[in-house]
Amino acid sequence: MIKMELPTNWGRWGDADQLGTLNLIDAAAKARAAAEVRDARHVSLARPIDPVPLTTGLGPVGGPATMPAGVLQAVNFNGAQPLAMTDSLIINTHNAALTHLDAVAHMPIDGHVYPGVPVQDAVSPTGVTHGSADCFGAGVVTRGVLLDLAPDGGSLAADRRVGATDLDAALERAGTPLHPGDAVALRGGWDTNQPMGQPVPGLDLSAVTWLDQHGVSVYVGDIGDPRPPAFPLPLHQVALARLGLPLVDAANLDELAELCAALGRFSFMLVLAPPRITGTTGLLVNPIALL
Repeated sequence: MIKMELPTNWGRWGDADQLGTLNLIDAAAKARAAAEVRDARHVSLARPIDPVPLTTGLGPVGGPATMPAGVLQAVNFNGAQPLAMTDSLIINTHNAALTHLDAVAHMPIDGHVYPGVPVQDAVSPTGVTHGSADCFGAGVVTRGVLLDLAPDGGSLAADRRVGATDLDAALERAGTPLHPGDAVALRGGWDTNQPMGQPVPGLDLSAVTWLDQHGVSVYVGDIGDPRPPAFPLPLHQVALARLGLPLVDAANLDELAELCAALGRFSFMLVLAPPRITGTTGLLVNPIALL
């Protein structure tokens, strides 16, 4: 792989940076976000998920994507008349059925994670030491723009590859500018929790270059890298690993699309508040859009 052919932010904010494109969210970006809250409406961008009970013996069984279940649950009882009910959850963070936020250390490229740190220096058997998702633990607040690639509740064809021209057209339909530091919520109308051998639509490298050129700070999508895959993976090996662009995978954007259409505007305040758990490759997240 010829690195110079791919966009990169390695070194842009220093050799030890762990925030990536979140560095683009300045005070002006947060002020733009606050100005978007005009109708006192909000919506979650997360998928609902039903935990798999550990007690059924189905712990290793996942969903259609044939991977460990997104959430495994054991309900804890303390005596016949417990004082309190508690449960223990096992979270398989990068499950395709679970809305989650990828840390910049999640996906390496050429043996390095953003911004050029060797994998062996970033991840240990006891956790992530560079580029962990807890670096986002202070929360992310910025302006978001919904780009709907399949308006009116439609969905993209399974073999569709989304490029820069598609994003230009979606932004024109949205009728709002995209500023550096803004987030993009990209709707393809897809549930990507499908068998791994089944084709699903996704972005190509020109779309990632478009995100870079527009200074996008966060990507929230119900589509991501296409299947069957083409390497390098546009979102995970270029946008995340080279640009340091945090990815919110497996989002649910249908309700946001309906609300934006009803209000006649496609920009909003985006709030991400992942739990402050240290040393992780990603964290489950419930993105909130406020309009």
